[in-house]
Amino acid sequence: MKYAIDEDTNISKIPRDTEEVHLVRPVKKEKLEELLKNKSVKKITLSESCLKRLPRKTREMIKNNNVEIGVEKRRGRALDISLEKMLEIIELRKDFQSIREIERLTEVPRSTVHYLLKYADRGKIKKGKNVIYLK
Repeated sequence: MKYAIDEDTNISKIPRDTEEVHLVRPVKKEKLEELLKNKSVKKITLSESCLKRLPRKTREMIKNNNVEIGVEKRRGRALDISLEKMLEIIELRKDFQSIREIERLTEVPRSTVHYLLKYADRGKIKKGKNVIYLK
């Protein structure tokens, strides 16, 4: 799994074995130093605009720690539904349950169920305050 990092992210809450993170916005050099010192991060992904705004010294520090930098587009808001609930909704739909019936059984709003089944990019979810990338 890949964790999203921004200015408010508590680095100590990220598991030690995390190998890949995504920078949502440029963060302070000190925060990245803490991340690289305590975690086994091998790759950092970020958007093109975030890479342009990342200071040169910070980029050099990342490269000196043998961490790969990758540019990646991650659009859209993360789904605020647990993975278990999401899987339950998908399974109920496979069992030919109506969207209203799924709403009644899972207590997830009908519009959210419809979005999840039809349009959702199920690659990023929220777990508490952290955004986790599944792909």
